[in-house]
Amino acid sequence: MGLFENLLVIFCLIGVSCFFSMSEISLAAARKMRLRQSLEEGDLRAGKVLQLQEHPGSFFTVVQIGLNAVAIMGGIVGESSFTPYFRAALDGVLPAAYLDQVSFLLSFVMVTSMFILIADLMPKRIAMAIPEKVAVVLVGPMLVCITLLKPFVWLFNMLADGIMKLLSLPTVRNDEVTIDDMYAVMDAGAEAGVLDKDEQQMIENVFEMQTIPVTAAMTSRESIVYFLSSDSEEDIKRKITEDPHSKFLVCDGQLDNIKGFVDAKELLLRLINGKSLDLNDAKVLHTSLIIPDTLNLAEAMEFFKNHRADFGVVMNEYALVVGIVTSNDLQSAVMGTWALHDVEEQIVARDTNSWLVDGVTPITDVMRAFEIEEFPYSENYETVAGFVTYMLRKIPKRTDFVVYAGFKFEVVDIDAFRVDQLLVTRIDAADNPLPVLPPVDDKKQ
Repeated sequence: MGLFENLLVIFCLIGVSCFFSMSEISLAAARKMRLRQSLEEGDLRAGKVLQLQEHPGSFFTVVQIGLNAVAIMGGIVGESSFTPYFRAALDGVLPAAYLDQVSFLLSFVMVTSMFILIADLMPKRIAMAIPEKVAVVLVGPMLVCITLLKPFVWLFNMLADGIMKLLSLPTVRNDEVTIDDMYAVMDAGAEAGVLDKDEQQMIENVFEMQTIPVTAAMTSRESIVYFLSSDSEEDIKRKITEDPHSKFLVCDGQLDNIKGFVDAKELLLRLINGKSLDLNDAKVLHTSLIIPDTLNLAEAMEFFKNHRADFGVVMNEYALVVGIVTSNDLQSAVMGTWALHDVEEQIVARDTNSWLVDGVTPITDVMRAFEIEEFPYSENYETVAGFVTYMLRKIPKRTDFVVYAGFKFEVVDIDAFRVDQLLVTRIDAADNPLPVLPPVDDKKQ
């Protein structure tokens, strides 16, 4: 064959190698979500690609057979096709003793370079750039190749499966989507500009609903404004004026003896209509929904939905009131708007490296404000005061502190036995190497 015929054969082999290379990369890189979207839009080829992804053994066997066969044939044809031309071109330029070796080397380099550039690098880059489009175009011819090479596919697959079993290696790809995968997708979307910071935070809050306790979104016991059933009309008006809320608990003597709750709008209507404010009136007093403090945000939302309520009292196992929560609190916790209001009140910056923090600030708020990924043994407490108390293993006193994650949490104000306020200071770990010792195992005490 002449030079033209030899080049034609080489380019045909390169074309076949391109087909197998692009098929291999596109099938591996094609995203299932986009393929399913294409299938829903009516592209049946996407369904075939999804089937190959679920059982890729036959596909990859055909690809390897094709690539190796083409590489071997390319080497054979390249050596015999181009070596004579290089020998003729170099005849008289190089010594006769080196002519054959140099001609063979140049022929080998030329054919190998053509395969690397045209049959390997370029096709794979294209397939990586648009994997779904390439996969749906090439899936038809690839299925034909799988059918034609079925005996070889069966033999090599059987041998490969046997070896994989001997090595205890999985033969099927695990396509289970984990929460870490979802976070990675959101991070990629934020970096690409598809999601802004607030949207990313909102989606992360939705995923974290199963892990954040309802107590993180509630109004804590210390901040509850409530009526006593014995309050006079003047007392009721004064409390509403001083702390205007939409709903108020009504208690008998103390907070833990709950009789129900009243709606401030209904009380206002009674005043407008000239009626007395009787907190014991069945038309005014509503039954309170009791929510266990062990629920997370998702469970609390479902609790509200099932009871068709939007206001609840959070209680612990001793039937003591821990706080109150509304459906708006839960929705705001997911949307992220609650942090903008509460954290500004509970975490006040003194300067660039120190903050005054309310003791009842939820530990999740502290994590967000100071960009701390996690707190140790966080299942044992819910507030920053609880964190300090748990780590110290005693009731804190003024000036007691805990150092963690580059911050010093120092107690600066005590109300009775309650940690009212802490001073959080950013420290240099090198200058202040104070270790955080693990708490004593409760089972050993």
